[in-house]
Amino acid sequence: MELNNTTQYAIRIVNYINKHSSNERLYSARVLAENLDINYKFLTSIMTKLVKAEILTSVRGKEGGFKLAKDSDIIYLMDIIELFDESLQKDACILGIEKECNEKKRCFMHDKWKKPKKEIYELFEGTSLTDIKMSGEKF
Repeated sequence: MELNNTTQYAIRIVNYINKHSSNERLYSARVLAENLDINYKFLTSIMTKLVKAEILTSVRGKEGGFKLAKDSDIIYLMDIIELFDESLQKDACILGIEKECNEKKRCFMHDKWKKPKKEIYELFEGTSLTDIKMSGEKF
């Protein structure tokens, strides 16, 4: 299982802001795009969703930019993942064979996948930005 590129970029963006933030510093989309090597237009579309979801806040103007909308210890990976990654929908079939896979309509992997899927959800739901703030990492 792998998160889609948009989700990975969103996590990288938010983690970068979290890791490098100090004294309410704001980050412009241009600086983030350059530092994270993400296409500017693509990055701004991700940022728009993150602002609408109240994960980030934006300040307009010459000195404007983006910052976390709330403390990093109450922003969880699942908050970001749910915005961008449809593959983690609770009833999505892991193999993509069935449109949905649940207790009523099961694919052949349903019972084997049920426990690891629950553990992955719990991992994402229980991991905050504070938890992933890593030292020595490029971003």
